[in-house]
Amino acid sequence: MSTLTHAPSRPPAAPGGTAPGLRLTLRDLGPNWYATVMGTAIVANAGAALPLTAPGLRVACRVVWALSAVLLLTLLTARALHWARHRDQARRHLLDPAVAPFYGCLAMALLAVGGGTLAVGRDVIGAPAAVAADAVLWTAGTLTGLAAAAGIPYLMVTRHRIPEGSASPVWLLPLVPPMVSAALGPALIPHLPAGQPREAMLLGCYALFGISLLLTLAVLPLVLHRLFHHGPLPLALTPTLFLVLGPLGQSTTAVQNLADAAPGVVTPVYAHAMSAFAVLYGVPVLGFALLWLVLASAMVVRAARRGMGFAMTWWGFTFPLGTCVTGAAGLAHHTGLTALSVLAVGLYVGLVGAVATTASRTVGALRA
Repeated sequence: MSTLTHAPSRPPAAPGGTAPGLRLTLRDLGPNWYATVMGTAIVANAGAALPLTAPGLRVACRVVWALSAVLLLTLLTARALHWARHRDQARRHLLDPAVAPFYGCLAMALLAVGGGTLAVGRDVIGAPAAVAADAVLWTAGTLTGLAAAAGIPYLMVTRHRIPEGSASPVWLLPLVPPMVSAALGPALIPHLPAGQPREAMLLGCYALFGISLLLTLAVLPLVLHRLFHHGPLPLALTPTLFLVLGPLGQSTTAVQNLADAAPGVVTPVYAHAMSAFAVLYGVPVLGFALLWLVLASAMVVRAARRGMGFAMTWWGFTFPLGTCVTGAAGLAHHTGLTALSVLAVGLYVGLVGAVATTASRTVGALRA
């Protein structure tokens, strides 16, 4: 993601992406800012999914969810004004291969806040209002996500000019939203009429799972090829390596939630198969996610030693790590393994630290 003063296609504010004092204007406001909503909302969503109860945790999750909802409303308003008053700049964003992938963040912000509304916001606004809000946000996020998953690759093929060896984990951003829809859609299934509406929703979420998974499998090798043949990413972009965790953790979460929703919606044979698939898919994918987490963390340490400073790319540490928390928590529920519960809690502690650090650095840079 970009520094706050520049579009993501421009050089960072200082070597290594350091941004000692950042200025944000309406004209410069890009879609990357929705990452702040995603990174905030996932703290509430992941906290609600943890396989434990802790004093004050539920209250803290409500506060964070409310903050994410306010951020979403603020950014939706600001981005609408951006399109109305600076349409030329908005079009340049779409035609810039470094900026366009961030349009996937809009869909994930809508979905994350919607999921949090049903998971913890219902304690504040009541269950009926939470279901209605989540239904609206899930529908809007899913439609927006499908548009990004199809539209951004189309622009990359037909309009963008992408140099050889420039593949980036950022390319995954428009591909992940359907997986977020697949992970959060099952929570709405019990609120649909019994019968075909519930079954259609369940199988539709599996279709969204497949869309995102196959697109990710097509793009991830390009990212690995770039790393193996062209070396480490520029310092300011190094945190985007964490974006690879997004489809891994979110797909693990999706299969767990879909398996939970299956009983009574499909035949017992299918429900049993979905439950088995949740474990047989989730365990190896989460294992790869943990391996990638180690690799990405090592690259970040390397970049920090070489002078990597704060940039908006730091928000890449947050939402992807949160999906690993929900994935591990779902697997702990399905397997009963204490080790997975401990893993989920440990990852959540890391998530809270990453969000707190990144948010404080963002506010500090804006005020400097």
